[in-house]
This record gives sequence, structure tokens and C-alpha cells, in this order.
Amino acid sequence: MSKKYNYLIVGSGLFGATFANLAKKDGKKVLVIEKRNHIAGNIYTEKQEGINVHKYGAHIFHTNYKDVWDFVNSFSEFNRYTNSPIARIKNRIFNLPFNMNTFAELWDDCFTPADALRHINEERKEIKDTPKNLEEQAISLVGRTIYELLIKEYTEKQWNRDCKELPASIITRLPVRLIYDNNYFNDRYQGIPIGGYTKMVENMLSGIEIKLDTDFFEHRDEFEKLADKIVYTGPLDEYFDYKLGNLDWRSLKFESETLNEENHQGVAVVNYTGHEVAYTRVIEHKHFEDTKSDKTIITYEYPADYKPGMEKYYAINDERNNRLAEEYKKLAKDEKNVIFGGRLAEYKYYDMDDVIKSAFDTYERIRSAE
Repeated sequence: MSKKYNYLIVGSGLFGATFANLAKKDGKKVLVIEKRNHIAGNIYTEKQEGINVHKYGAHIFHTNYKDVWDFVNSFSEFNRYTNSPIARIKNRIFNLPFNMNTFAELWDDCFTPADALRHINEERKEIKDTPKNLEEQAISLVGRTIYELLIKEYTEKQWNRDCKELPASIITRLPVRLIYDNNYFNDRYQGIPIGGYTKMVENMLSGIEIKLDTDFFEHRDEFEKLADKIVYTGPLDEYFDYKLGNLDWRSLKFESETLNEENHQGVAVVNYTGHEVAYTRVIEHKHFEDTKSDKTIITYEYPADYKPGMEKYYAINDERNNRLAEEYKKLAKDEKNVIFGGRLAEYKYYDMDDVIKSAFDTYERIRSAE
């Protein structure tokens, strides 16, 4: 007996929305269910005071994939926003990523790329053997001065662990740009969808049946009978009822306030790299789209240990969790009619463009096998 839908998609974030859109274009019957009361996952934006607020942290779209760029632009016009955050530690301001503006502020005699390399290379000599932890890895890449001011305390806040206790693998590279350019990303395409990400995802899901406030696990037996295939984008361990153990996550907390100011900090994102404040970033949302308003909304972002009921943001890819994730992935391969995709289901960090690219590749693989 044929089922009502070809695909049941669990989750309306970028992976689920992209897969749903591709399937609908192929004439497939699709149902998207979403546990939250809104679509778009963590890129959800909500209009407040005429400003599109990034409710789950700052999201700047950037990519070198032309097919991905063309895809998202088919649902929303993008502006020319360039990500140029700054870092503040106590009463000092530095440009990010590490570039000649940063180095000139750090060292009084630093004016040229040769000057910057002289300082960095001299400090890198401190680490003579293979780095054993994140601290040694960072120093081996950029030296102690940059590490102490801009990496150490920020990272410790983010992970709630001393850098000496974090694996070196967390930092495989630190971009050092020997040019006076504050553009954070090297990607060819970059911007923010005009009108917010929620509107973009609405357009991606146009004409597709969606059920909000709907938890897959509360009616699992019923949902599994509805479709030929399930596209699951939720937490990997939850799908298997945690039977091998829980995968660990870091979470975030946000505190927002509306200010009677036109411009509070002059930039969308300020990273606070020191322990003198508990938050890691302050986001001023109006700068993402250059919104004109006599008010502004700022959000303080606090790293947090994950607890049940909180959102899962960052996989903790240490040895224990990676080993456990691999065991769950072996189980996932045995689920013949279930497709696992996205950062939660794959237990990995994803940039937005890589999520979409993964959905492209996954859908093409499934279609080719039909």
C-alpha cells in the first residue's frame, strides 16, 4: 500500500528546507514537521522594532559554491554585508580576523607584513615539539601575544575548560592575513538575505505542508507509517533513544535589550575575548541590514553547559564523543529508509553553505538510487 508522502522531513532548518524544496521540485509529496513554533531552525529571524533580530546568534552567509549562492538567491535577494567584527579586551580594540590592522595595534614597530612575520615567527619558536593541547597549538600557529589577548580567555569561556585541557585538534588553523583588510571571510560570495532568513526559508518551503509544534518522538509510530522515507535532522543519539549513551554539546544563552539609540556599538558583532565579562559576543542586529531606526536591539551571547531543554549548538568533538558518534553512525547506516543530515544528526559543526551543499549531495544520491 502506497504511503501518503514520499518524504517526511523532521526539522525545518537549512538541511531539511533544502531537501524539501528539491523533492517538491521533483514532484514528490513532502511533509515537514518542526518541534519549535517556527521554521528556519537556528537561522530564524524575528522582526522587532522594524529590525530583523537573529534569535539564535549572528548568522552571516558566505560561500565559494556558486550553485549554493544561486540557490539561496532564488529565494531572497542578498545585500552586500561584509563581516568585519572587532575584538575587545578590557579597554583595547582589535580588528578580526588577525590582519595587518591587528598587528599594527599589537606591536609599535609593526607596519609591514615582514614586521608582523618577524614577531609571529619569533614567538612561535616557543613550541618546539608537536602541540599536546589547544594552548600549545595556538602558540605554534600565531605566537603567545595573539594567543594571550585574543584566543585564550575567549576559548576558555566558549568551552568552559582551560586551554591546556582542550585538544589541539580544535584549532587546526588560525587565519593570519598579511594585508590591511578586515573582511572576516575569504569566500567569493557573502551577504544577508534582505528581509531576514525566516522569509528566505518561507520561500524555500512554499507550497509544502508544514506542521509546527510537532515532536517526532511523541508520535513516532504514527509518523514512521506516513512516508516512504524519513529525512531526520534532529540529534543523532536521540533518534536511537540514547541507548549507547549521550553525546555532549555546548549551548548558548542570549539576553537582549532594546535601546533608545540609533547606533550602540558601530558594528554588528563585537567579540569580548577576556574573562572580565561573562559573555563572548554582543550583537547589534540592525547593522546586518543597515536598518534605519531611532532604536536598536543588542544581544549578549553567553556560552553555557548544555542541559535538557536547552538548544544544542556545538558538538564537543573530543575523543570520547567522536568515538560514540561513530558508533551511532554505524546504527544509522542500518536504518534503510531514514536519511540523516545536518549538524545535529551528523554531530559536526557546519557552515550554512556546507549544510546546503550536503543536502544537495544527499538528495542527488537518493534520487540516483531510486
